[in-house]
Amino acid sequence: MRIAASLLRLIVSRRTPIECLLNAGVGRIALFACFIYFIVASPQAWAFDILRTSIGVPNTPAAPLLDGARPCVFGAVAQPLTFEDAVERALCGNPKTREAWASIKVEAAGVGARRAAYFPTLSGSWQGVRDDSVTDVTNHPTLSSSQRATIRTETLSLSWVLYDFGARRAALDSATALLDAAKANHEAVLQTVFAQVSKDYYAAQAAQANLEAAKEIERAANDTVAASTARVEKGVAPISDELQARTSHAQAVYNRAKADGDLQAVLGALAADMDLAPNTPLILPPVNHGAKADADFKESVSALIEAAKRIHPSVRAAQAQLQAAVAKEKQSFAEGLPSLSFVAKYSRNNQPASLGLGVPQFPATGHDWYVGLQLTIPFFEGFGRVYEVRQAQAQFELEQDRVDEAEQQAGLDVWTAYQAVQTATANVANSDDLQNLAERAYSAAQHRYIAGVGSVLELLSAQTSLATAREDRIKALTDWRSSRLQLAAKLGTLGMWQIAGN
Repeated sequence: MRIAASLLRLIVSRRTPIECLLNAGVGRIALFACFIYFIVASPQAWAFDILRTSIGVPNTPAAPLLDGARPCVFGAVAQPLTFEDAVERALCGNPKTREAWASIKVEAAGVGARRAAYFPTLSGSWQGVRDDSVTDVTNHPTLSSSQRATIRTETLSLSWVLYDFGARRAALDSATALLDAAKANHEAVLQTVFAQVSKDYYAAQAAQANLEAAKEIERAANDTVAASTARVEKGVAPISDELQARTSHAQAVYNRAKADGDLQAVLGALAADMDLAPNTPLILPPVNHGAKADADFKESVSALIEAAKRIHPSVRAAQAQLQAAVAKEKQSFAEGLPSLSFVAKYSRNNQPASLGLGVPQFPATGHDWYVGLQLTIPFFEGFGRVYEVRQAQAQFELEQDRVDEAEQQAGLDVWTAYQAVQTATANVANSDDLQNLAERAYSAAQHRYIAGVGSVLELLSAQTSLATAREDRIKALTDWRSSRLQLAAKLGTLGMWQIAGN
């Protein structure tokens, strides 16, 4: 049979299916070899997902959290950079989300490999050798012989497992559970990256606002220096007023330079979240000082904690790993039981035949085949199976503990984030009142000093209080926005739909 030889030549040549058919002619053997080659060995076969394992794989690293099917394709960074754009870039480009996405593909291929165990296996072999055989019988030249022949052997073997006490089913269940775990872990990573980029974005926005506030304080300190210098020159104020004003101005210059450095540091972190170079120029929109904080989370904290234990992706990932461990234990046990397979083989060769010693060989062909059942019983495996089952049982216990740990951590994270939201919501209103009072106090102190009825210490104290109030206001706004998204992340419900309220 020449099918094995034809198939081997096709594999070596790596032809496309069209090229195979064009070169096959009309021979049935060549056409059948092309068919087998296209199904199992051609480059197109490797790219064809015949078992449809990629159906559940997201199209992009960020698909589960993006509205619709947005492609992860971006142009130049917009100036100013919106929060939505920053989140999309981070979800699509962050190495952590891409790694989690690749893990899904790995586990999906593992499911395909386990499904393939239900199909028969067909293998072929072809051997071509040059046989040169010489027999020299001493003192009997008539019995001597010298034979040369080219011998070809072609074989096809078929094996199909019919029953194996559930080993394949358990292996498939384990692979499916691992795929579910990879999907849940992908969602958890997306939630984490979403929360991290929102935290860094608001930190950068706060740092940008702090820089502007520091510049305003520097200008106010410079005005105070000018006012104190004028009063000293007129002889109505001591030189200590001017020196204290200049000291305050120098401190304001120092704070402005520090605020500039802090801004560059957090902008670098934000750029890294989006898989950009840390030195990428970024400009953010200003903080909205008129934002009104409303408590959107009306449920009790106990209900939120219980919800997180049920739906958070990290908990679902741990539960899927537990199911995989259960299936792995069943698989390890079942693989130590007998299995029944259907087997078949066909072999053909052209080994020359001879009638006896000294008789020339004659061309000949031969073939053999068999069809039957094969029962495999693993009587003894060196105690390896015992320890594989023990290992699977220990892994099951480990995954149980990890589920408990994930649930406990989810509950603690929700509790902490919930308290942060409550605090941040209250501080938005408090910081607004504080800033209004500080602005009025500074304005009054400035007028009193210019009028000659106030001291420079009073003016500098009011100036410092105003700077602190502005920083607190900025921090309260950004903390409120960030804390709401952090709570959504801890609940496992964070998505692009959360951006509208921020």
